[in-house]
Amino acid sequence: MRYYIVDAFTDRPFGGNPAGVVLLGEEAFPDESLMIKVAAELRYSETAFVQRLSATEYHLRYFTPKAEVELCGHATIATFSLLHSLGIAEGECRCRTLAGDLCIEVGKKVLMQMSAPRIVKTIADIAPIYKALGINGYIPSLPVQVAYTGLEDIMIPIQDVEALNALHPDMEAVAALTEKHKAVSFHCFALPTQAIGQSGNQTITAHVRDFAPLYGIPEESATGTANAALTHYLSTLGVIPAMGDFSYMQGEAMGRPSSVATRISADGTIYVGGTAAIVAKGEINC
Repeated sequence: MRYYIVDAFTDRPFGGNPAGVVLLGEEAFPDESLMIKVAAELRYSETAFVQRLSATEYHLRYFTPKAEVELCGHATIATFSLLHSLGIAEGECRCRTLAGDLCIEVGKKVLMQMSAPRIVKTIADIAPIYKALGINGYIPSLPVQVAYTGLEDIMIPIQDVEALNALHPDMEAVAALTEKHKAVSFHCFALPTQAIGQSGNQTITAHVRDFAPLYGIPEESATGTANAALTHYLSTLGVIPAMGDFSYMQGEAMGRPSSVATRISADGTIYVGGTAAIVAKGEINC
């Protein structure tokens, strides 16, 4: 099996969020236990295994070092950027995932259609969540909610960017709370001090940090699905317009700054995307 290491949401190696990508060609997926072992060996937050069904249709499965997940935004961006750079994929492609079939616009920049967005629930008892982040007594002006665009993530407003960058989460507590609320991650965000214009084209919509220790990921430098969910969350609350292009800065506290682009189309469909850079490639012997 050929594997690649690809940094998503950046245009240069060693930035953005790295993912493993394993190209299977037209071969069937190997046993799930083997795919978990490969993901654990590569040691990235997610590794995508890619089966080619046709020139424009692909089946992707995503594995953390511990388990399979339904969808991973940055691994999808990494995969289709790689397929484009290898001359395999171009234009509109379809991606089959456990979260449903998705439309992918493939070019120098990859845009990925997300699953139909929804707010799953509002969390009333927020004190344990903020305590797990090392914050006591803070009452946010926005609700803490679980939002979905393929995965369920907890949207957690933080008072400002300085406080966001200073977070030192209790990972054991974060894991327990994400499990309790049947979510994948704590997606913490701080809005910039500059007001967000009605065009939705401000340089930075929000600064974010994402913690998913339940899945063996203490922190991610870029998360496509969670930022797509954040876009829906902010839009439903009227913080950003119901249509437009938005941008999220992530990974700053990790020294791997990433730029995640999202879009809300006229029909309410959410897309997430960006560019990627190939870092390394090799063969898996098993």
